[in-house]
Amino acid sequence: MAKILTVLYPDPVGGYPPDYARDEIPTITGYPGGQTAPTPQAIDFTPGQLLGCVSGELGLRRFLEDRGHTLVVTSDKEGEGSTLDRELPDSDVVISQPFWPAYLTPERIAAAPRLKLAITAGIGSDHVDLPSAISHGMTVAEVTFSNSISVSEHAVMQILTLVRNYLPSHEWVTTKKGWNIADSAARAYDLEGMHVGVLGSGRIGQAVLRRLKPFDVTLHYCDVHRLHKDIEEELGLTYHPDARSLVSAIDVLSIHTPLHPQTQNLFDDELIGAMKRGSYIVNTARALIVSRDAVVRALNSGQLAGYAGDVWYPQPPPSDHPWRTMPYEAMTPHVSGTTLSAQARYSAGTREILECWFDGRPVRPEYLIVDGGGLAGTGAASYTVAG
Repeated sequence: MAKILTVLYPDPVGGYPPDYARDEIPTITGYPGGQTAPTPQAIDFTPGQLLGCVSGELGLRRFLEDRGHTLVVTSDKEGEGSTLDRELPDSDVVISQPFWPAYLTPERIAAAPRLKLAITAGIGSDHVDLPSAISHGMTVAEVTFSNSISVSEHAVMQILTLVRNYLPSHEWVTTKKGWNIADSAARAYDLEGMHVGVLGSGRIGQAVLRRLKPFDVTLHYCDVHRLHKDIEEELGLTYHPDARSLVSAIDVLSIHTPLHPQTQNLFDDELIGAMKRGSYIVNTARALIVSRDAVVRALNSGQLAGYAGDVWYPQPPPSDHPWRTMPYEAMTPHVSGTTLSAQARYSAGTREILECWFDGRPVRPEYLIVDGGGLAGTGAASYTVAG
């Protein structure tokens, strides 16, 4: 039997919800491009429940324990003697989320001789050291597309929040108990007519472009892979071969590129300085794509009119992280991809991966980041637990 270590974010401060704002959520059966939503053999939760926190357990406990496996769930993942480090050495599977990542460093992987599978409940597996996973013979999988639309909606929301000066206006009637219309309007603009670009035109980037088109903006994009001309014509896209060309032409930037050595700290003082004065950046990709302090300097100088995002480094950030107090920000904790709607999909996808893993059936190729166990081929799994 297997031990599954699951690292999830803590429960709500007021306790696990006894009820919810809505009685149901829409059923999503497929995604743009034809990929179907997760199709596990069964689920042991009600879609719309809070599944991503410790008490939610991704809806996995009954499924795993009925098969004789051991499930350990914790939010304690950092610091000397953390539950993650104590439980990891004899774990077979580690599950975590990008919103509360269990950083599987080379040292942690080396300390876990039984570890064969790391699952990201959601999308984005850069918290796993992939070279170490490959040399360790691990499989790394994630629930591709499960929360891509969720993130794209969040990005569009944050673009509008910045451009329309929403948060300061809201504070005038709540925190400040005032009615200062002039103050609220002094930094508020229409998005209409602006030039808006995305860096990275994968699933999320394209979804952002499609959602912005009805706002009558001029759309731009940059990606190492140019989109098909039919898509460019449909959305009226202008292609840019590099980030500098993109940012110098636009008023609003939404970042959707993966984090890798070429994108780490890409947005430094120089590149931000190449943007129009008063530009906006929304970053729902990874925090390390931008220089933390360069963003603060640009907001203070007026080079940037606003910065928003829901990705930080590290996660969670320390209480004195400068993004908590910098001006003209609209930051959120890493919540864009963990709506209750998305949780239903990525929890179901996590169970689908586990069902395949335990039964020796192939995992969907689109879920596999590192196929250390040969799970893309029928019967090729190097580790199978009967259940």
